[in-house]
Amino acid sequence: MKLWHCHNARSLRPLWAMEEMGFDYELEMLPFPPRVFQKGYLGVNPLGTVPFFQDGDVTMTESSGICHYLVEKYQQAGFGVAVDHPEYGDYLNWLYHSDATLTFPQTIVLRYTMLEQGDRRLPQAAEDYAAWYIARLRRLDAHIIDREFLCVDKFTIADVAVGYALHLGQSLGLDECYTDQVKNYLTRLQARPAFQKAASLGAEQSPFK
Repeated sequence: MKLWHCHNARSLRPLWAMEEMGFDYELEMLPFPPRVFQKGYLGVNPLGTVPFFQDGDVTMTESSGICHYLVEKYQQAGFGVAVDHPEYGDYLNWLYHSDATLTFPQTIVLRYTMLEQGDRRLPQAAEDYAAWYIARLRRLDAHIIDREFLCVDKFTIADVAVGYALHLGQSLGLDECYTDQVKNYLTRLQARPAFQKAASLGAEQSPFK
């Protein structure tokens, strides 16, 4: 399997998951955003986004979906939740809530505070979407008060997916608004050796300076 990755981008989700699962993989590091700084990448992934994941004839572009694929395809039950478990629906919801609800508003903040230049920067849009992101943490705030992990009293790829969103928020300085329980949850996740290895790869090409 091969993963195309930019430091601190969404591709950290599948990279972290592969490290947790102990897989052998090939990693292609790219500058961020690759569609701007490595034009040839469009020949690999016409979207120009990361992650891009290849496993034999399978290619995927969605970070949470790749994590889900790894659990199901390679029978990594320890990092998932069985379909007949009462928390299976909650597990899936957190897995996809992580990107559609939590990461999306942060991409607006990232674009209009760091990636755009000059008068293309939009402080009001960044401020509005930062507030949107923090508001969308309300469900997590309540859920994690008396839990170590999100589901079934164990670490799963739902924690990888949500943990990345919180990590990105920290990279953008939004963690100042995190509640204590969310800060503590993120600290627990970032202490994991697999996270620390995955998060260190490609740091010299990080857009977060």
